[in-house]
Amino acid sequence: MSYLTEKTIEELREFKFFIPSYQRGYRWTERQVEDLLNDVWDFITKSSKKENEWYCLQPVVVKNINNHFEVLDGQQRLTTIFLILKHLESDKKSFEIEYETRNTESVNSKEFLQNIDSKNEKDSKLNIDYYHIFKAYQKTKEWFQAKTNQGHSSISSDFITPFLENTKVIWYEVTAEKDAIEIFTRINMGKIPLTNAELIKALFLNSSNFPDSDTEEIRLRQLEIASEWDRIEYALQNEELWYFINNDKNELPTRIEYIFSIICSIAKDECSETKHRKENKIQDVEDIKKRIENGNLTFDEKYGIDEYSTFRFFSDKFKSKSKDEIDENWKEIKNMFQTIEEWFTDRELYHKIGYLITTKTKLEDLLNDCKDRKKHEFRELLNEQIAKKVKCDNLEELEYGKDPSVISVIRKILLLHNIQTMLSNKNETSRFPFNRFKLDKWDIEHIHAIAAEVKVKEEDQKNWLEKNYVEDVEHQDKEKNQKIEDIKKDHFMDEQEFKSIIEYVLGETDNTLQNLCLLDRGTNRSYKNDSFKEKRRKIIEREKQGIFIPICTKNVFMKFYSKELIDLELWNENRDRIPYFNSIMKHCTQFPNSNNNQ
Repeated sequence: MSYLTEKTIEELREFKFFIPSYQRGYRWTERQVEDLLNDVWDFITKSSKKENEWYCLQPVVVKNINNHFEVLDGQQRLTTIFLILKHLESDKKSFEIEYETRNTESVNSKEFLQNIDSKNEKDSKLNIDYYHIFKAYQKTKEWFQAKTNQGHSSISSDFITPFLENTKVIWYEVTAEKDAIEIFTRINMGKIPLTNAELIKALFLNSSNFPDSDTEEIRLRQLEIASEWDRIEYALQNEELWYFINNDKNELPTRIEYIFSIICSIAKDECSETKHRKENKIQDVEDIKKRIENGNLTFDEKYGIDEYSTFRFFSDKFKSKSKDEIDENWKEIKNMFQTIEEWFTDRELYHKIGYLITTKTKLEDLLNDCKDRKKHEFRELLNEQIAKKVKCDNLEELEYGKDPSVISVIRKILLLHNIQTMLSNKNETSRFPFNRFKLDKWDIEHIHAIAAEVKVKEEDQKNWLEKNYVEDVEHQDKEKNQKIEDIKKDHFMDEQEFKSIIEYVLGETDNTLQNLCLLDRGTNRSYKNDSFKEKRRKIIEREKQGIFIPICTKNVFMKFYSKELIDLELWNENRDRIPYFNSIMKHCTQFPNSNNNQ
């Protein structure tokens, strides 16, 4: 069990801290000390600071042993705070710090710290830890002197009160009967990350947060929540589920934290004052003062915008400290996750919601849309949102080029074609792999290469022709055919001259949808110089190796869209490209108002 709260620097002054021998000594550099002072000063002098706003330092993890707090994590910060207080208020009582192994015959660490203002360079050389402590104290004095030289004549008095009253640490007190070294090791291995998730978990599972409630009843409820918490975290470790609701790995120590951030984000969007601030960026000063007096703050003003704002938002939800409050708050979390799970298991919702999230629709917006709608209304809304993603005046006129907005629409159309192809087969149970799509970074590729992108070295000309040249009715130029025959006999051409042969082999440039598909970025790079013939060979080889190929890309190179299989090595205009484009049209224009002129 553990105890979680926030403590001001003022509150720390009553405590005695003990740094055990298994911890390393004080090692903060002068730069780290300076950074801390600058951060606090920036907060103190911030013009937009609101009433009751405070500056949050990193967590301190302690264990109470006979009225001394054994510091398991945070001793570097505590020592630095102590040095700042000694400089500002050398004659006043501060907290005590003692290092178990930082002692000599002539002086111990507690005495050295208490009298740091009278120590000199020679004293600091008694051991390495004293040296770093002495240097940190000297940097503190220099920092305040520099501020005075810059014109801040009352820097010490301006600094001390906000530092004591409006600067806080997250106080994480371990009360369980566990070995302190084990806890320290786990902290430093990153297994007790004091993230928003860990802090929020403490709100639900710490009995000390609910002193006036039925202890046994709450204990049983907490065990139940702990089990459900683990189940949610385990489910979110499933990459298919994670990439269904995320577009990247989202490096979080625990993935359940993402659920908390979504709840927090929804609450922020629903905050009328937040919306008011967005619509009216410049406000009357009196209006701001009035809102502060009435406690009518925006979400960011109330909970901050630092890394612990999500925790403060949830902490604010625990007011009565009762079982009903635990149940109500946990129900909100569980209901949200159950909604996501329902979407994930429903094949239609999985594909349509997965498509929207992949194309940058926010998960919190979809959860909000779902909240007050019946199921069939929500499904209709999804269709409308998908239609907006692929809306354009005329699909036939879309061409891949340099315009980012056009490229974005083409990518969305090709992705939707793949998804709708899978979804339209009612007897099929397979699902589009959003995790592989995002991890492999699929992108647009020409089905039959265009000459402008192809570069062939002189020594590779023969090999390129053997793989890409197909004699057909379009290749009737006798002069160029003779040059091709010469190259096959090792009579190579100048690279610049060979460009005309590339253009002859590949034909006219086609940047329209009928010549575009999706390939993963790694595979894509290996196809740049290839005609349909060679790309088809590579696709078949990759399929044999078990490498995933998107269904529509596979269908293209297997010629599933073509009505006549006259030549498997050519991507013909009428026999192949038009039927493929018609399939894109069929699957991407079935949504309401998706294309005005189709």
